[in-house]
Amino acid sequence: MSFTLIHQDKHSKARLGKLVTPHGEIDTPCFMPVGTQGSVKTLSPAELEEAGAGIILSNAYHLFLRPGCEVIEKAGGLHRFISWDKPILTDSGGYQVFSLALLRKVSDEGAEFQSHIDGLKHLFRPEDVIDIQRRLGSDIIMPLDECVQYPSAKDHARIAMKRTVDWARRSRSAYQADPCSRAGSKQTLFAIVQGSTYPDLRRECAQELIEAGFDGFAIGGVSVGEPKNLIYDTVNAVAGVLPTDKPRYLMGVGLPLDMLEAVEAGVDMFDCVVPTRYGRNGSAFTSLGKMTIRNAPYIEDFKALDPHCGCYTCKNFSRAYLRHLFNTEEILGLRLVSLHNVHFFLELMLKARQAIAEDRFKEFKKEFSERYKS
Repeated sequence: MSFTLIHQDKHSKARLGKLVTPHGEIDTPCFMPVGTQGSVKTLSPAELEEAGAGIILSNAYHLFLRPGCEVIEKAGGLHRFISWDKPILTDSGGYQVFSLALLRKVSDEGAEFQSHIDGLKHLFRPEDVIDIQRRLGSDIIMPLDECVQYPSAKDHARIAMKRTVDWARRSRSAYQADPCSRAGSKQTLFAIVQGSTYPDLRRECAQELIEAGFDGFAIGGVSVGEPKNLIYDTVNAVAGVLPTDKPRYLMGVGLPLDMLEAVEAGVDMFDCVVPTRYGRNGSAFTSLGKMTIRNAPYIEDFKALDPHCGCYTCKNFSRAYLRHLFNTEEILGLRLVSLHNVHFFLELMLKARQAIAEDRFKEFKKEFSERYKS
């Protein structure tokens, strides 16, 4: 992988970049639709490509459990298995292990957990997680890290941060022994900055990871219950010390205003389940804010979901019809709103890139924020 910084907005830290991977190029800032188990829920690869997706995210933890690395290897790797020939980033599963709470035990060796599917016990060591992703064949891979809950005592956050750095170094050693997937393509290893809401821990973690040497850096452990101001403070604190010539990835943050705030801080990559999760529940993101299409006011509303959107849903279907689909429990409804939401998020990043190129990102963000009602 290579990353080229193309342009930085003259009035903010927002920046344009290009990631080059064995499976294609990605313009940044970008949004990565989440296909946790190898599928972005309800949407086909063709629909994702038409919506403008340049990269998707999958999860090593879930794919390890089902269908298993053996099946995916026999299929020729994850790209062939899911019929997606563009880049894929795989998360290590650290957050999923963290979310198991009572079903896990974390030590310096790694994370021992019980499968949420069948209760079987597994041990994820940093080296194991690298090998799993090597077998999956994704383009960008993430190391095992320890995420702490909010609020977290500083001593506990420090222990988790130090462990994350140690695991990152072990992951790097395992990766350097063979930086290619089993299918033969070169993979890229990012590091994950932890430290909860403590700026000094975040900076210390970032500095140690920078010195260890990675091709990209992620900001993890945010949006785990902390208020918005702490999320923004954390993102600004970390992005401000990361190398300018490496991509910066904010993990799991994906509401429109939050993403724009992070773009202004210099973040390049985002992922979140929000577009499809909200879509399956009848909530649509529009240029004027979030809309709950199930509600009664839309019974005879024959306008497009978002009159300013050019997606397949908005070009062909009315709010009244979408409401009808949800209230009759037709699967098409959740597919169409999910498709719109993914398109909206991808289009938001496209418009952000255009604004950065014209040195008017702050103006764009202000105009969007004034129209958008969350």
